[in-house]
Amino acid sequence: MNLSELNKIANAMVAPGKGILAADESSGTIKKRFDAINVESTEDNRRDYREMMFRSTEAMKNHISGVILYDETIWQKAKDGTPLVKVIEQAGSIPGIKVDEGTQPLPNCPGELITIGLDKLAGRLAKYYEAGARFAKWRAVIDIGAGIPSHNAIHANAHALARYAALCQAAQIVPIVEPEVLMDGDHDIDRCFHVTEWVLKETFQELYYAGVPLEGIVLKPNMAISGKKNGKRASVQEVAEKTVRMLKNCVPGAVPGIAFLSGGQSDEEATAHLDAMNKLGPLPWKLTFSYGRALQAAPQKAWGGKAENVGSAQRAFSHRALMNSLASKGEWKADLEKKAA
Repeated sequence: MNLSELNKIANAMVAPGKGILAADESSGTIKKRFDAINVESTEDNRRDYREMMFRSTEAMKNHISGVILYDETIWQKAKDGTPLVKVIEQAGSIPGIKVDEGTQPLPNCPGELITIGLDKLAGRLAKYYEAGARFAKWRAVIDIGAGIPSHNAIHANAHALARYAALCQAAQIVPIVEPEVLMDGDHDIDRCFHVTEWVLKETFQELYYAGVPLEGIVLKPNMAISGKKNGKRASVQEVAEKTVRMLKNCVPGAVPGIAFLSGGQSDEEATAHLDAMNKLGPLPWKLTFSYGRALQAAPQKAWGGKAENVGSAQRAFSHRALMNSLASKGEWKADLEKKAA
């Protein structure tokens, strides 16, 4: 393991004013997104849609540090025959890869899941490195509900995250460590705060036991936020203050940066929360974004599967990338949203 090289890549992933595009939707997930815009989820359509974003020159060069790819995408070529990995590199971004293989029920833990994919991961990582991937992503899913999460679910997922991270670093790939506490329930922000704090503490303990140097990782957590079914929504300021406090309680300063997931927040909500956090600085680590839906919802709608809409879709993508870039520096203002092209 070359830790200085891993640290260099991790720092590039959270470079000032830049964040990570999560374009690693599984085939099932992207089909749902395409169904919503009446586009058939064929391999060519998925390629065209993602290529459209990767060729958004202004957004990619100025605001996107890296792109998380799905297994299908890392091997695909653009319409002109250029590998999509090369298109991303030419735009000045770092290619990455989602390596977990989804979730399955955790035995003896009703309603809880464990992420799978550790078997043969070392061999897959070597192939992904050869294909150009320099970072990877593994998502653990923790739900909040009656009597859950259990210690067993949190510990099992934290342990798997640490094993994945160690394998990545051995393959000279920076691991994005993503323990996601879902915002699907009716819990309030304080319940989310306490569960996420528990999950993060357990995760960093397991990373320590696995010998994972924190200088060579990027953390991708959820924010402390009210559940979607809770009628009382926490304010932007409360989300920012509680999330920063939660992170300071759990995340060592050796971690180069934290790239938040959007987790079902609306585009502007995710941007506003990130901005409010960065306005609370200085902070021990960079705080930026690793958004999927919060970057892609607008361009997906603008594109609609039609070649003639590529320009307007790219403008929508560039706008969202710019808004989040400003938020990552604490420079976003709500009235900038009205100036969208």
